[in-house]
Amino acid sequence: MVDAHQTFVIVGGGLAGAKAAETLRAEGFTGRVILICDERDHPYERPPLSKGYLLGKEERDSVFVHEPAWYAQAHIELHLGQPAVHLDPAAKTVRLGDGTLIAYDKLLLATGAEPRRLDIPGTGLAGVHHLRRLAHAERLRGVLASLGRDNGHLVIAGAGWIGLEVAAAARSYGAEVTVVEPAPTPLHGILGPELGGLFADLHREHGVRFHFGARFTEIVGQDGMVLAVRTDDGEEHPAHDVLAAIGAAPRTALAEQAGLDLVDREAGGGIAVDAALRTSDPYIYAAGDVAAADHPVLDGRLRVEHWANALNGGPAAAQAMLGQDVSYDRIPYFFSDQYDVGMEYSGYAPPGSYAQVVCRGDVAKREFIAFWLGADGRLLAGMNVNVWDVAGSIQQLIRSGASLAPEALADPEVPLASLLP
Repeated sequence: MVDAHQTFVIVGGGLAGAKAAETLRAEGFTGRVILICDERDHPYERPPLSKGYLLGKEERDSVFVHEPAWYAQAHIELHLGQPAVHLDPAAKTVRLGDGTLIAYDKLLLATGAEPRRLDIPGTGLAGVHHLRRLAHAERLRGVLASLGRDNGHLVIAGAGWIGLEVAAAARSYGAEVTVVEPAPTPLHGILGPELGGLFADLHREHGVRFHFGARFTEIVGQDGMVLAVRTDDGEEHPAHDVLAAIGAAPRTALAEQAGLDLVDREAGGGIAVDAALRTSDPYIYAAGDVAAADHPVLDGRLRVEHWANALNGGPAAAQAMLGQDVSYDRIPYFFSDQYDVGMEYSGYAPPGSYAQVVCRGDVAKREFIAFWLGADGRLLAGMNVNVWDVAGSIQQLIRSGASLAPEALADPEVPLASLLP
């Protein structure tokens, strides 16, 4: 039982942490709720940072999870701009950067992830950027507008979702864009060779240049400013600014220092949690980008870095902290908007896990659904491109575990719901 004298502490001021705090109150918890945020901004959502806000279509205030006044109204104690620097599970305390010591009855780690850094000469130049935080997006938004006005050139390391979304935003401002990617196609590790080329064609049509099969070796500058990027195949690309979009690493330092079980980086990294999002310490939970959870449906440990996981994982962890019976089995989901193409992806089909990709619709017109099937015919993942109101059916098919006929999946006349067992 949870009583009013207990203190629940949430470390991490992103979407997962904010939604966990909201859920605690919505579920009737009357004890202290303390939310520790290492940024000075109130908790905000990250998708707009590479989408609407970066494009100049959304205002800054639109990114926040709640209005600032909501936290006081809900009796959520905020520590803004204060990182948690030490966790003592034996004493059940968290120490902040300013020395404040906070005792907890239960703790949620929602520390998120941080951009991976380029380990090459020149990364200290003024024109080298990352995109993870609101401050990054504010800075990059001004940079893209300036590059567009001056016909400037942005070179991006990495053709993942962030790299491609920023490339699309940069072109909308009129900037020149080159994307350097070691794989043979964009999104190769997510979509595989079958569909990665579709996004290369889309961006080329909008003037983006790609340089595949190469990595940055040096960012060349003068007087603190970026001049060019060199790659390991001997090429040199003129640049005024550079974006490092080479992935994110889970922020596990606090958990590691506290002796919690972690997952090896080769296996995806993160804090190991069970299906109820409990860590190896019974009083500590983890949710969002940092949590590597046992997935009841997908039969494996999974760490998901997307918005929907934070949106749903934070509340699930809060319910588990309250003693409710929780089995977090959401199907991984994410979305992306690039130029006139919108897509949703549900499921999990890493390279080597699927036997074939089946498409229904018109791939050439970019109006289709792609299905990744295992050797046994089970649906592992589905992606709908400019086709809407089907993500729910795709997730139901994944959840069902049914063996599906490729011919039926490819036939637009066969309703997806009719394939459910």
